[in-house]
Amino acid sequence: MNPSRPLRRAVAPALLTATALLALTACGSSEADGGGRGARGTVDIRIPDPGNSGVLALGKKDGSLDKALAKVGATVRWTGSAGPFAPAAQAMNADQLDIATGSITSGITSLAQRPGFKFFTAVDPDAAGEGILVKNGSGIASVKDLVGKKVAVNQGGTGEYLLLKALAKAGVPADEVERVYLRPDQTAAVFNTGKVDAWAVWATYAVAEIGGGKAHFVADGAAIGSDNYSLNAVRTGFAEQHPEIVKALYRYLHDASAKEKRDPAAYLNVFTDVGPTAVTGKAKEVQTAFTREGGTVDPIGAEDIERFEDVADFYAEQKVTTDKVDVAAHLLDIEKLK
Repeated sequence: MNPSRPLRRAVAPALLTATALLALTACGSSEADGGGRGARGTVDIRIPDPGNSGVLALGKKDGSLDKALAKVGATVRWTGSAGPFAPAAQAMNADQLDIATGSITSGITSLAQRPGFKFFTAVDPDAAGEGILVKNGSGIASVKDLVGKKVAVNQGGTGEYLLLKALAKAGVPADEVERVYLRPDQTAAVFNTGKVDAWAVWATYAVAEIGGGKAHFVADGAAIGSDNYSLNAVRTGFAEQHPEIVKALYRYLHDASAKEKRDPAAYLNVFTDVGPTAVTGKAKEVQTAFTREGGTVDPIGAEDIERFEDVADFYAEQKVTTDKVDVAAHLLDIEKLK
């Protein structure tokens, strides 16, 4: 990474997500709607509903996102709910969604499937908010202590990457630790009842566990040496038809993420401060600290691509993918987009 460039750690692994995520559902659009004109002649841009936290949640509530996109003749159509990247990628491939957010790790496995999308922004790996989570008092004091243990991961995504990367760095053969494949939104109960010994996870889910005083990272992203960027993806056809809208959305995300870094609390509990989507108590302090250490949404640069390629190499070596995925072929240079 260019040493003169500020580190852009993930503000929250996906700027389009809420604290508690649901799988992408109810896309409900036909191919005919893709990039279609709204009632007042504006172009609809389909984005997963942002939930209760993050820059898009605040932009939805205060109208600033609508105002920014209106300048380029666009309006947001909130579609389904933000969740794991794999189903969002499928929705973009099916022309049911125009924008989604995910990690480079989940992105690589989705790129192996004939993708109909490209990535156009990046946020640096989250050194503080992702890692290998263990329960307090578990007796697991290092990554090497995971030998013979069960670790929950999401298959082909951030969790599996973090675990494999941590094991490789510690010199532990991957087959000496049992990977338990679970959806992230179903893992907390399994982790807390002791059915797995550890959980390779990111801030969206780790905040509640750490904030509840029940768990801690035995190794965080910095210790692991994670290259797990957060990325925004756009449906390829939409970017080709409406580059000015993609550029306007980028500018909004970049500016808003800088504001979020300065005042993280303003971007939490946007619509409600009670219920399952609210972040309260110690968890709010933890999330605020992670966000304040984070960076901004930026264009994808040459040094980022090198690290993406490292992840693709690692996935191929670990047989997460059958071959190395050509990440560079699925990137947009937002500064050159016309």
